[in-house]
Amino acid sequence: MLVLVTYDVQTSTSGGAKRLRQVAKKCGEYGIRVQNSVFECVVDATQYKQLQLALEDIIDPERDSLRFYNLGNKYNSKVIHIGAKETIDVAAPLIF
Repeated sequence: MLVLVTYDVQTSTSGGAKRLRQVAKKCGEYGIRVQNSVFECVVDATQYKQLQLALEDIIDPERDSLRFYNLGNKYNSKVIHIGAKETIDVAAPLIF
């Protein structure tokens, strides 16, 4: 399934920049960054739960927020991209 993960981490407080880096790093382990604080993650149900729990452990719930949008397995018809940034098929193998 494709899950869109968005986050807002308050960086004006002590530790905020560190939490921001940790959240981005953890999301990068599961998906691809498509905007500054937005990742597309192709995961199964277990990985989805693991990602949620890992991110909940990182953030400060009094200051930061997370949003998860579950787009399911037929996500290709649900995602429309317009603009300059090149679209990456997150389910396709990455070849460098």
